[in-house]
Amino acid sequence: MSRIGRMPIKIPSGVDIKVATGNVVTVKGSKGTLTKTLHKDMIIKVEDGAILVQRPTEQKNHKALHGLTRSLINNMVVGVTDGFEKALEINGVGYRAQKQGKKLMLTLGYSHPVEMEEPDGITVEVPAPNRITVKGIDKQVVGEFAANIRGKRLPEVYKGKGIKYQDEVIRRKEGKTGKK
Repeated sequence: MSRIGRMPIKIPSGVDIKVATGNVVTVKGSKGTLTKTLHKDMIIKVEDGAILVQRPTEQKNHKALHGLTRSLINNMVVGVTDGFEKALEINGVGYRAQKQGKKLMLTLGYSHPVEMEEPDGITVEVPAPNRITVKGIDKQVVGEFAANIRGKRLPEVYKGKGIKYQDEVIRRKEGKTGKK
């Protein structure tokens, strides 16, 4: 039995969950509403203020989907109650970020500034010129947008310049040395 899949998900107060036919799960909370269609084979039940995910058989693909389905539903519940946040840090001389309306303007050493439009359901904050915070209720969208920002200038290992996650550790390399 999957250790993660068999754990019940407690439904916090103020959260409304509906499971429609075809395993369409809708979660409403104080921060918004999320809807996701999950695999049709999984059995999703709402009982006694908790959500239970069960698998129909012991087949390998059902075992794999068991924990995944539970994690996806849990992320939806956490998203509508607390939300998700990714923090990015910009390192490099002249590298900076600024917010103009719904656009994120990045100066990353290219001949032109890089513009990025905020997707729906995401808020981007720039508390300092070298810090970016991405917030939202959908964990996948938050992570994907943060990864897109990071992909505009990946951190490099020799000088440490680029955009990295705040908790990411970049292993630095030593440069070339002269002839011996």
